[in-house]
Amino acid sequence: MGALEDFGWDDGWRVSWEGIADAGMVPARVIAVHRDAFVVWTAEGERTAELSGRLRHRAGDEAERPAVGDWVGVRLSPGDGASLLQEVLPRRTHLARKVPGPLTAVQVVAANVDVVVIVAGLDGDYNPRRLERALVLAWDGGAQPVIVLNKSDLAEDVAADVADAVTVAGDAPVHPVSALDAAMLDVLAPYLRPGRTMALLGPSGVGKSSIVNRLVGGEVLATAAVRDWDARGRHTSVHRQLLVSPSGGLIIDTPGMRELQLWDSDDSLDETFADVLEFAPGCRFRDCRHESEPGCAVKAAIEASGLPADRYESYLKLRSERESLDKQRDERAQLDAKRKARAGSKALKAMQKDRGR
Repeated sequence: MGALEDFGWDDGWRVSWEGIADAGMVPARVIAVHRDAFVVWTAEGERTAELSGRLRHRAGDEAERPAVGDWVGVRLSPGDGASLLQEVLPRRTHLARKVPGPLTAVQVVAANVDVVVIVAGLDGDYNPRRLERALVLAWDGGAQPVIVLNKSDLAEDVAADVADAVTVAGDAPVHPVSALDAAMLDVLAPYLRPGRTMALLGPSGVGKSSIVNRLVGGEVLATAAVRDWDARGRHTSVHRQLLVSPSGGLIIDTPGMRELQLWDSDDSLDETFADVLEFAPGCRFRDCRHESEPGCAVKAAIEASGLPADRYESYLKLRSERESLDKQRDERAQLDAKRKARAGSKALKAMQKDRGR
């Protein structure tokens, strides 16, 4: 561990801090989240913290809840008591998804991330379609995605797997590795420069914890064997935490997530499927949805074998998911507006009644 600068504090964060600085409050970075408890790093070292009443009220909205990687304002407590987390500095980037289940809300998985390493395993459960979804989330939050194909020692055809990943990767680099061979992970060194933050994203069993252990030079995170019968693993990481590598780079490990539902993805979806949409200017209609419209250049490209059909189908699926979520969010916004209007009307009537007494 070290000074705030070792955790990414720079002149830009100092400027942000000046906008919220208050007497008795110090800057800190969230390095772990345990339900309602937080571990933060301050200039005085590691402290536990809990949300202030005001921030707890604001954090009822998941987007406002502090996440691993956030820079925050903390009022330190004397002794061993929990400090009070009072402010969250505006995020530069984030890694977020829709919360699992029917609730229409966002969950910020990690904040202020420079690089998102999307990890897939080549041990029998590899699917390029999952990479597309993770790429959308990474681009959406403003971080640079990098694809890591782990367990290359177990792959039947590494070259073919890499070629499949390159097809969907766009500008994201693709690296086949084996966490069992520390030397192979040297390809990640350029992304772990001092003060920069890397987050690992991927389902359980792909070897994220093993990769982190190699990068930090010790058995910091627990690992577990993958089940033989379905090539899936257990959730060995149970909470998000930020670790410092010997190189000075910062690593956020995230628990394996079975659901990666989109949130804000308009531009990032188009960026992830740029190879699909490059044909769109040739469509007869400007508002072509590339489904059943006549003169669709995207469908023509598929028929001419210039575009993989499964890539096209994946684009349509994710676009439909995004549009469905947009509709849900609009409906929720309308309900919230009506609820606030009713509450305001009730308050106004109560005030008028009091004045009439």
